[in-house]
Amino acid sequence: MTGPRVFRFLNEKGSLDAHGWDNPAKAKLWRYNQHYFDDLNAEGADSRGAWHQALITDWIAANPPGQGSGWEPYPTSLRIVNWIKWALAGNTLNEAAQHSLAVQTRWLMRRLEWHLLGNHLFSNAKALIFAGFYFDGPEAANWRKQAMAILFRELPEQILPDGGHFELSPMYHALAVEDLADIVNLMTAYGSRLSAAEQALARGCAARLPGMLRWLNIMSHPDGKISFFNDAAFGVAPENDCLHAYAARLGISVAPLAPGLTYLVDSGFARMARGSIVVLCDVGRIGPDYLPGHAHADTLSFELSLGTERVIVNSGTSEYGTSAERLRQRGTSAHSTVQVGNEDSSEVWSGFRVAQRARVYAVEANETREALILAARHDGYTRLPRGPHHSRSWQLTDTTLRVVDRLEPAAKGVARYYLPNGVIAEATSSDAGTLRLASGRVLRWYAAGATANVEDSTWHPRFGLSLPSQCLSLAFTGDLTFDLTFDPDFA
Repeated sequence: MTGPRVFRFLNEKGSLDAHGWDNPAKAKLWRYNQHYFDDLNAEGADSRGAWHQALITDWIAANPPGQGSGWEPYPTSLRIVNWIKWALAGNTLNEAAQHSLAVQTRWLMRRLEWHLLGNHLFSNAKALIFAGFYFDGPEAANWRKQAMAILFRELPEQILPDGGHFELSPMYHALAVEDLADIVNLMTAYGSRLSAAEQALARGCAARLPGMLRWLNIMSHPDGKISFFNDAAFGVAPENDCLHAYAARLGISVAPLAPGLTYLVDSGFARMARGSIVVLCDVGRIGPDYLPGHAHADTLSFELSLGTERVIVNSGTSEYGTSAERLRQRGTSAHSTVQVGNEDSSEVWSGFRVAQRARVYAVEANETREALILAARHDGYTRLPRGPHHSRSWQLTDTTLRVVDRLEPAAKGVARYYLPNGVIAEATSSDAGTLRLASGRVLRWYAAGATANVEDSTWHPRFGLSLPSQCLSLAFTGDLTFDLTFDPDFA
């Protein structure tokens, strides 16, 4: 909130006076954010207590039960949790708000999102368990019982053995870390009321958090922020340092990452770290077969940092919905990987749908004294006439990242390397050039077997944000070797 009745969501301003609570002139996700009530627990919320009291009163009056976007199960779930967190932090929910909170929970109880599953159903269960502890009586006990049944079922499904969230989005993974930490925190606060089953759930959530925090570290850049694989953007989930601090207050911590090659077998990602160079690679499936809504066609894409400067990225996520721009951002051409015939490696369509999916195989991960080596193949283009398999390998030494692409049988492809805002590419010939970083460092690149072009593009590190950037585009047939060299003294 930027004023008593003024908001800024997804980098877009709005107000209750101008837009009300459910104005279709605003995108669905913007309206959802109105109904989340995240600001009740945001930084500096204590100074906005009077705004929040008035906002809750206004919401109750303007949103009769069951009417409008705010009563859909997902925003209802987040709002229930936020109101209860706010109350448990020492604020007062008056009688009308207490009554509304109970009505919202009853409404949610009858509309759990079994048809969507994933993070939606988990959020439903989290809301039920928060309300189940906040209120007393047999109805509240039933909410807790339903929440327990969902969480016991979903925890082993949604949290993979390597610690990753199964939708394979670093952003949604960070949200899942917060969810589990919240549940541990809540159950610690209500420890004297826990049943044996609830105690077991609290232990199970706490036991998973170290692995989840480690996964978050692996899939983040040295700047301390998440990478952009599948739906991911800054400013939605809590920052990494906030999540680690929260976990530490609960007595949970993880050791710093070691350099070298780390392959997350269950998630299908890998991290190559040598000196100050970090390369993050996607060598896995796009997500759960039954839940690809947050998937992008980004198979075998990668991101690279030199120290705290991002050098190569995927182009990010700035919007949801069913627009042409949403579809473009999900497509292969918006990622640092290879595209064949203007097709996507996985057939993304609509806002949250995927038809045929690329399958990754032949993953190899090796570490020697001289280099870190990762290789994989996928079959996403074999649905095309004479469609090729795409294989890619990464080799990282102290001075060079070498990326080798092969299309078999030989076919025309385009390898794209997206650069964040502030990194400037120059082609000094048809197959060589430089990358100039914001710090002034200059990296040299050479593309054997390709014709290179530097194209104007956009980078989307936050929802509602499109920054001018560049893309290095390499057209090739059959085989391509790309070398990026850097100063070994810096590395």
